[in-house]
Amino acid sequence: MTSGARPAERLARAALTRVLEPGDEHGGRWLREFGATGLLALLTSPGAGRGRLTGVGEQRLDGYRARALAAVPERDLATVTRLGGRFVCPGDTEWPSQLDDLGDARPIGLWVRGSPDLRIWSLRSVAVVGARACTSYGAHMAASIGAGLAERGWVVTSGAAFGVDGAAHRGALASGGATVAVLACGVDVVYPRGHAELIGRIVEQGLVLAELAPGDHPTRSRFVLRNRVIAALTRGTVVVEAEYRSGSLVTARDAQRLGRFTMGVPGPVTSGLSAGVHELLRGEGVLVTDAAEVAELVGDIGELAPCRRGPVLPRDLLDPLSARVLEALPARGSAAGPEIARGAGTTPDEALARLYELHSLGFVERHGGGWQLAGPATPAVTMRRGGA
Repeated sequence: MTSGARPAERLARAALTRVLEPGDEHGGRWLREFGATGLLALLTSPGAGRGRLTGVGEQRLDGYRARALAAVPERDLATVTRLGGRFVCPGDTEWPSQLDDLGDARPIGLWVRGSPDLRIWSLRSVAVVGARACTSYGAHMAASIGAGLAERGWVVTSGAAFGVDGAAHRGALASGGATVAVLACGVDVVYPRGHAELIGRIVEQGLVLAELAPGDHPTRSRFVLRNRVIAALTRGTVVVEAEYRSGSLVTARDAQRLGRFTMGVPGPVTSGLSAGVHELLRGEGVLVTDAAEVAELVGDIGELAPCRRGPVLPRDLLDPLSARVLEALPARGSAAGPEIARGAGTTPDEALARLYELHSLGFVERHGGGWQLAGPATPAVTMRRGGA
């Protein structure tokens, strides 16, 4: 599944996940210029990188060198293999090419647990992200969208955090669907600890992946940088509840920069947890309310959401002339046929014919020489649409 990259290249990239932080564009540029094996050699050979690894200070470069000398990629690869996982890197057939859109911020490689093919799953995936301290409304919407997308054959991708992330994963799992968790720590580290069971279920039924080597723990910056991977892996990002300062909005902005769809689920204007979403919707974000609308936006031709409209009233089924005749009747009292004809803009004979039709349908009543609207009883609706 991971064939493609040369063994030396794979080993060097595995080592570099211990050296470079996620999204390090200086490191990404060096990788592009020297290759993984060449960069590792420059970092581990005394004095070899001086004058060649540009863009950072000597103190920071010393930190890179110290971590490179301490890296034991064989041990990390053995650890992930023991967990039933693998290390996927550029050049492998399983590598999702959309990650290349990140340029020099592209992941060095991805540590993956779970049996499905990451590249295939990423071709039809949607990110669902949002507030950790979400409301019951946010959790309900995230679970509903996650389940609906899974039922339509979409992969639900999120970050396995509390709140919206967890609800989206659970919605997809409950529907027997596919879901991917992108972690800000090693794939063998359970974070948050309260999601140990959920992450275990995702490993069994989906995929868990991370840029960081096994055993690495999350930090605030790693959570933020993880979001660019979620955005790049998917066709679009749905934000369900987010404050103005929210990591979910970082994911949405990353998606916008990458040319992906950005969507938001509206909430009460009085809720601070919806303020960030509403700000997104005032810009480039698209308002969505369920999985059908998400699939219509990010999906292929023909994946249309059902048409939505209010209830069909009996008078909606009238043809245009009958509707005009009915509207010409006074709200109170009665009117003669010629008067109604003038109001409807038709002849007295045509108006009389339509009045009798409307009488048979229960819309009007005749009293003496005049016509008036019928009482509150519901008119018959068995007429054919668009005609008398």
